Amino acid sequence: MNILDRITADIKTAMLARDEFTTTTLRGLKSAILYEEVAKGKRETGLSDDEILVITAKEAKKRDDAIQLYTDAGDGERAEKETKEREILSQYLPTPLSDDELSEIVAHVITDGKFTIKDMGRAIGEIKEEVGTRADGGKIAMMVKEALQK
Repeated sequence: MNILDRITADIKTAMLARDEFTTTTLRGLKSAILYEEVAKGKRETGLSDDEILVITAKEAKKRDDAIQLYTDAGDGERAEKETKEREILSQYLPTPLSDDELSEIVAHVITDGKFTIKDMGRAIGEIKEEVGTRADGGKIAMMVKEALQK
């Protein structure tokens, strides 16, 4: 079962359970996937699981940003709602890398590629390609910058 089929099945399950929150969250995700299919001209064939993972990761990142904004503004109720949505979306994402695991990958790529501070963008690109949606781009950039400045 691919990811889109799983999302569709989970929407049906949530609807039968009368879980409006989960239903709404998953419908929003499915809508984002459909929008991307249309934008890429892949409505007939559909997106690959990897492309769907990228969209799901973007949606989760939006929730992370909103959680931070609401928390900073002192709006705990809205932050909690975004947190619940983030938890639902995270079910469709691979397990994130720990800081130690990401650090090892960063060190490995920098050493193998013999990157310097001038090549920071290329190093980040290679690492993002290797880890996919299992690590945040901001965290990757920070770790690469620290590693290259040593």
